[in-house]
Amino acid sequence: MPAVNPASSSAKKLNNNRGGIKKPAQEMEQPNAIGFDGRMALFTLLLFFSGTAALIYQVLWIRQLSLVVGVEVYSITVAVSAFFAGLAAGGALLGRMADRWKRPLLLYALLEAGVALAGFVVTVALAHTAGPFVAIQSRAGVLAWALPFLLVGAPAFLMGGTLPAAVRSLAAGTSRVAKVGGWVYAANTAGGIAGALLSSFLLLPWLGVRGSAMAAALLNLVAAGMALGLDRQSHAEQITGKDIEALIAQPAGSGTALVLYAIAGGIALGYEVVWSQAMAQFLSTRVFAFSVVLATYLTGLVVGSALYARFSNQVRDAWGVFGLLISAAGFVALLEVAGLSLWQLRIQSEVGNLVLSLTGSEFAHMCAQFLIAAVGVVFVPTVLLGAAFPAVLQLTVGPERTGRDVGAVLALNTAGGIAGTLLTGFLLVPALGLVHTLGVLAVAAATVGALAVLLGRGVSLKMRWVVFSVGLVAATVGILSPPDRLARLLLTTRGGGALVFYQETRGATVAVAQQRSGDNVFRRLYIQGVSNSGDALPSLRYMRLQAMLPLLIHRGESKSALVIGFGTGITAGAVLHYPRLERRVCVELLPAVVQAGHLFPENYNAGSDPRMQIRISDGRHELLRTSERYDLITLEPPPPSAEGVVNLYSTDFYQLAGKRLEPNGLFAQWLPLSTQNGQDTRSLVRSFLDAFPYATLWSTEMHEMLLIGSHQPIELNANQIASRFSQGEVSTSLRAVGISSPAALLATWVTGRVGLERYTANARPVTDNDPRIEYSPWVRPKEIIHVLPELIALRTDPPLIDADDALRREVIRQRQDLLDFYAAGIAAYRGDREAWIHAMQRVVASDDNNPYYQWVAGERR
Repeated sequence: MPAVNPASSSAKKLNNNRGGIKKPAQEMEQPNAIGFDGRMALFTLLLFFSGTAALIYQVLWIRQLSLVVGVEVYSITVAVSAFFAGLAAGGALLGRMADRWKRPLLLYALLEAGVALAGFVVTVALAHTAGPFVAIQSRAGVLAWALPFLLVGAPAFLMGGTLPAAVRSLAAGTSRVAKVGGWVYAANTAGGIAGALLSSFLLLPWLGVRGSAMAAALLNLVAAGMALGLDRQSHAEQITGKDIEALIAQPAGSGTALVLYAIAGGIALGYEVVWSQAMAQFLSTRVFAFSVVLATYLTGLVVGSALYARFSNQVRDAWGVFGLLISAAGFVALLEVAGLSLWQLRIQSEVGNLVLSLTGSEFAHMCAQFLIAAVGVVFVPTVLLGAAFPAVLQLTVGPERTGRDVGAVLALNTAGGIAGTLLTGFLLVPALGLVHTLGVLAVAAATVGALAVLLGRGVSLKMRWVVFSVGLVAATVGILSPPDRLARLLLTTRGGGALVFYQETRGATVAVAQQRSGDNVFRRLYIQGVSNSGDALPSLRYMRLQAMLPLLIHRGESKSALVIGFGTGITAGAVLHYPRLERRVCVELLPAVVQAGHLFPENYNAGSDPRMQIRISDGRHELLRTSERYDLITLEPPPPSAEGVVNLYSTDFYQLAGKRLEPNGLFAQWLPLSTQNGQDTRSLVRSFLDAFPYATLWSTEMHEMLLIGSHQPIELNANQIASRFSQGEVSTSLRAVGISSPAALLATWVTGRVGLERYTANARPVTDNDPRIEYSPWVRPKEIIHVLPELIALRTDPPLIDADDALRREVIRQRQDLLDFYAAGIAAYRGDREAWIHAMQRVVASDDNNPYYQWVAGERR
């Protein structure tokens, strides 16, 4: 970047416009002028490393905080606010300190070293904080929040001081703060892009949580060392705190600009809330999608900040430009979401297919789609928002107190961001929906822009009319945009049908669609645009078995059951239909999911039945919060590759759940077969085996299996199972899904621990520190044709107690029907219609009244 000449006429005019004072003489000799020399290259690199480390920590701590306070949206938002509150406090207080240090680069180095130490220590500490947090919360209520606030806030406080110190070291005593501030912000945010991508694509899958924190700390230490080296080379005359008091002149209107930028920070974070929820419906719940969107968001900030820094000396009307940037960002953000249409989604798909044809990589294919979607919605508004940062520095920062003023800008903007996140996520979206919330934010942005051009000095009449016009158009678009715009588009992209329920809630969008497949009509539940099962008969079958099977084989007499995840309510409904239970509890994260439950009649009104306790909470946090014990804990969370879900498949979670089981209690975990690659399935099973000494595997549907674990031997007492099966509500529920007898139930047995140990071989388990499944490569096409046969090959005869020969023969016959049915399914996936027909003919000839087989046969017609 070429050096800035602060004595140029344009710089003088700009300084006069801001109401500044004449610059001190030493500015002309300031050796810190920015240029493409080795010193500036090193400075850029250290800022880049610092930004990279900061984003890695942020990703790690958000993940860990969800384990400490739960993933319920209120909890995690408040917890994450601790991080931003620390940044704000650090910017405000340490920015003042930077002005008093004769060697601000030395302060910068000390802050980076402090972040390295505190960041790693906090990462390790957070892994052990969930228990203490819950214990304190049960005794002292809200005081428990001091624990995550102090832990996360401490290193964030140090981070908040780094940017003011960096700007101070380069721009003290000059009028080029917009150029320097924009460049510093761009370099630091570019590092954030690297951190967002590295954490998801490389560090967490390879190094785990603690290893990633160590890598981030190493980057901090490298940045600190580089800052010390640069500090030793610098012989610039520094201005002391006493000198500053004599030279300070507050830019005219700086207080107004700070307030407006704080509001703009809230609006910007409001956009992020809406973008994340709206885009998830048309992307994926994989963490890679969110990482690409975040990287695109940060790239926009980098580009905007760098562009403004490049041309800052040519800006004559800083107030007008600032107002236009904020207003235009709101208008474009609204327009791109409200105007989202099928042709944009088609472009996304076509680009992805092109990348697939060039690379042969499904992973690259999906990431290309994420990138196109993010650029189409996020990039342009964030470019405008990124340019607003150096613009506001130009309006607010005095030439001789850059540290304090830059810190104030960052602090107020961050504080506004916290308020904007809370207001948007918890009030606006639930009340107005996503599209109209964007409309409100766009009007708010237009108001900020209008105030800027009205209250600012030297704003031309033409600029005022431009800003007013942008605001008027934004308000019109916001009012006229139909609130169900995204709902209708979602339905079009998810196979059509009729939308029978749609609610944009805090944290997630919940929809229910009625659809058709072949001769069959069913309803499907979508959360964040991703199918979370439905009442199609295959789904109904595995969800009924998810509860009924462990209850029927239980060694003792089950009196209590906990269902984690309401979903369609079918598993919870099966618990209701087991008459011997005395206590039934279901934990669900989203109230809207329970509200939609009445649309799935096969759940026996589980959402409103007084015998079922519905608790709106995070399942893992519920196990931490209470010491209640259960004879059965069963859960079917979203697939393990979805963001934030893998910790419900970890050894740590299973060990926690095991502590909440009665002595003979059973833990039942849904095991999907087609949502991850074969090696990942082995890791999932390994995690289960490491927590439960007694483990069994059952095939509940072609695409799903069921792991049942216990701390006591699992016995299959034939007479006891038959007696329980004969209960009217039990047999009726199971016969409806093709389980017509105890033999049909026992035919779903696959293997015990010996077979599972052979299957997992040397697979590494999923743990809280090593959440590998969330970061696994994209699932290979038709992966089930490899995984299912491998698991079926493990089959052994069920270890029955008190079983006669007739029952054993019937179990063998029923199991052969299942094997033929699965062979038909594999043939269908391979496109071998003749093999499918022959296998299905054998199935139907043996069991022509089985509703499960009939459903699938009708679907294939």
